[in-house]
Amino acid sequence: MIKYIGSKRALLGHVTGAVAGVLPQGGRVCDLFSGTARVGHALKKQGFQVWSNDVNAYAHALATTYVQADRARWIARAEAVLAELRTVKPQAGWFTQAFCRDARYFHPDNGARIDAMRERIEAMGLEPELKAIVLVSLMEAADRVDSTAGVQMAYMKQWAPRALKPLELRTPDLVPAVAGGPCRATQGDAVAMADQVEADLVYLDPPYNQHSYLANYHCWESLVLWDRPETYGVANKRVDVRTRKSAFNSRPGIGPALRSVVERIRAPNLIVSFNDEGYLSRAELVEMLSLRGHVQVIEVAHPRYVGARIGIHNPKGEKVGQVGRLRNVEQLFVVTDRPVALPVAA
Repeated sequence: MIKYIGSKRALLGHVTGAVAGVLPQGGRVCDLFSGTARVGHALKKQGFQVWSNDVNAYAHALATTYVQADRARWIARAEAVLAELRTVKPQAGWFTQAFCRDARYFHPDNGARIDAMRERIEAMGLEPELKAIVLVSLMEAADRVDSTAGVQMAYMKQWAPRALKPLELRTPDLVPAVAGGPCRATQGDAVAMADQVEADLVYLDPPYNQHSYLANYHCWESLVLWDRPETYGVANKRVDVRTRKSAFNSRPGIGPALRSVVERIRAPNLIVSFNDEGYLSRAELVEMLSLRGHVQVIEVAHPRYVGARIGIHNPKGEKVGQVGRLRNVEQLFVVTDRPVALPVAA
């Protein structure tokens, strides 16, 4: 899966262990801020019926691939399309100019491959699930040869060694259908979607500070939408980064927005993931969530993302500051109508 700030890769065992502790017989789980869909993917593998939602188009493609698409239905056709894409002759276009020349996230040789493959995908007229699968394959292939520290806000002064390798398409890890019913992926704002949510457990992993996922991963949004947007700044971000704002990225906005979601979803159980560097304190979250039931908190310390560990540099690449700390704490707030035994994550 793609590199991602906020990814639950290191915390996955804690999250899935908590879900299994709350729902030992299985059930339906809704993830309203699905991001990379890593949590939904893992829960589907464990037999849960999963509904993944996110507001961004690239995240919706990831959730469609890793949650909604069932392996038996799509694997053969996906591999056939990917085989065809591997034969496409590179042809530089908008993506190469925007993200390999005007900005340097990818080497131009790979930019030309991305452009040509993406144009072919658009011309194929694929069903939404199949299109999502091949787009995710292309997105992940590009991610493996990027030249960033993990976010698309800046790029390396010199090409990262991986950026010089040729882009290689791989088949995403599709999961078989689950017995409990079809899994689904939707695209929508979490506050707007809250009234529609009905599940045995809702998992909430909202943004926790001012950094927008759209701004951090704007290349993926443009790759999936293929709308060739107007861009701005050294990072060459989509111009709609300026207007597609979320209350969750605002200190005064996040509390009311999260409270609105928590109060309106129809589910007996909640798990909320929140970083200790976020805008809301542990005490504020416990107070908010206690209105829904009994709250237990699991704390998991882990390293900060690689960009933070590199340090602070000026535009010339000179180190000008120090990072305050190299580790932070992810807090899992488990909300139920009664205390439950939460197993230690594998």
